[in-house]
Amino acid sequence: MTCRIVASPLGAIRLTAGEEALEAITIIGGKAPDDASGHPLLDEAAAQLAAYFAGTLEAFDLPLAPLQSERGNALRAAIVAIPYGEVQSYGEVARRIGSGPRAIGQACRRNPFPIVVPCHRVIGTKGSIGHYSGGEGVQTKRHLLQLENRKEPRLWAA
Repeated sequence: MTCRIVASPLGAIRLTAGEEALEAITIIGGKAPDDASGHPLLDEAAAQLAAYFAGTLEAFDLPLAPLQSERGNALRAAIVAIPYGEVQSYGEVARRIGSGPRAIGQACRRNPFPIVVPCHRVIGTKGSIGHYSGGEGVQTKRHLLQLENRKEPRLWAA
């Protein structure tokens, strides 16, 4: 596996890739130099993240390492299907794919690809922000939601 650290508005992000797919994205925070890796997949992931943070990319096109179960892959696909700038509750996502809200919450909590698999778009019932396991938790989730809604700001309950 090969890693690359990229700078972002969230702080440093570590990208990890195997030969054919991204293996993980980790929001580590703090300041770090954005270093070129010479690894085409990591360089493409870094470019797509930079475009996302610049507001010019709404959907990622990166090969992600598959999860170990078909159910996990289905939960991931349901989260990825939430459009840029929109949110859905754990219950809404669960109903859409015939699952339970708790399973969606676990998929978000275990998500190895924050931002790219946009678990920040999954919120609690009645608009509560819910939880976030990436970066600085809820603060990071709020930042991502605000970034995606810069055209039409929305307010989410605390």
